[in-house]
Amino acid sequence: MTIKKHILPTIVIAQFCCTSLWFASNCVLNDLISTFDLSESILGHLTSAVQFGFIIGTLTFAILTIADRYSPSLVFFVCAVLGALSNAGLLWEGHQAASILSMRFATGFFLAGIYPVGMKIAADYFDKGLGKSLGFLVGALVLGTGFPHIFKGIVQECHWELVIISTSIMAIVGGSLIYKFVPNGPYRKYGKAPDLSAFFKVFNNRKFRAPAFGYFGHMWELYAFWTFVPVLLTSYFEAHNLAVLNISFISFLIIGVGSVACVIGGYLAQSFGAKKVAQTALLLSCICCLISPVVFSISNSTLFIGYLLFWGMVVIADSPMFSTLVAKNAAPEIKGTALTIVNCIGFAITIVSIQLLNTIREMTDSTAIFMLLAIGPILGLIALAQKES
Repeated sequence: MTIKKHILPTIVIAQFCCTSLWFASNCVLNDLISTFDLSESILGHLTSAVQFGFIIGTLTFAILTIADRYSPSLVFFVCAVLGALSNAGLLWEGHQAASILSMRFATGFFLAGIYPVGMKIAADYFDKGLGKSLGFLVGALVLGTGFPHIFKGIVQECHWELVIISTSIMAIVGGSLIYKFVPNGPYRKYGKAPDLSAFFKVFNNRKFRAPAFGYFGHMWELYAFWTFVPVLLTSYFEAHNLAVLNISFISFLIIGVGSVACVIGGYLAQSFGAKKVAQTALLLSCICCLISPVVFSISNSTLFIGYLLFWGMVVIADSPMFSTLVAKNAAPEIKGTALTIVNCIGFAITIVSIQLLNTIREMTDSTAIFMLLAIGPILGLIALAQKES
């Protein structure tokens, strides 16, 4: 079956535009703190609010089997518009901490109709070569996540409101592209009425469980790493009395380089298999977690940034591989629901790791706390070793 050439690039561009909403508030954190008189500990709470909204959103979408019962392109578009409006809500001048966190929660909720639904759309079009397709798709997520940092880093003198407005406009454009140019895919299987047992039923499949549990271990590390990249950089330069470089720009490079790793991983999966690529990336990111105190102690900024760039690649390279394995091992009629359920649980785990690091960081300056991120990859590797996917 011939797929029109514009389909994958359109999905990738739309995913990039819409996921720029994810860290929009993080890159203007200092501006939010000064504008609304917030506590500096708000960083972990901002990210967790988005993650919590995403969890509630994915749970709602999964229980109601939204992505399988309705046109995924329409769901993507509606959520992109609503997510953009929630993001733009940060511009209100009367905000306090609670209202800002509420806006970020709402943004996360609507992202549940963007990220996993985008993967569902790709799976509906690409049965063969899904790993490569999802490599491009997750790469777009990575670039979208890092985009606010590069925007802020390049245009350092711009008002923080411009970052929020720009990411909201991008999300609406992305949603419109999907709605206009990407109709329902040829491999789409229409779901039936809401199945309240679907949340648990998908895990009855042994081949589904292994990549799902591997993904959960991966998620323990991923968003905590992304959240604290600026903190790691700032702490390193201060600890070694080095001139502070453009933190926003370097943060984008560290996060954004993961998009290249996702694409490379997608191609490698065609030769070595998605499971092998996922295991290798998970092992390498685990090593990065464990050696973090050693690398942090060395006063060489080039080495340190190079190490973070490598970590930024391997921390995300396994994500499209896990999504590929999950999609391939889920029943076709609940594929969208299965992807959404796995995302739901995975992002719930990110809240725990982010808040754990945020809490411990307030008690100690030790960089050894980032070794805790290795817990997820270790458990993920155990799951993949014990279960056949």
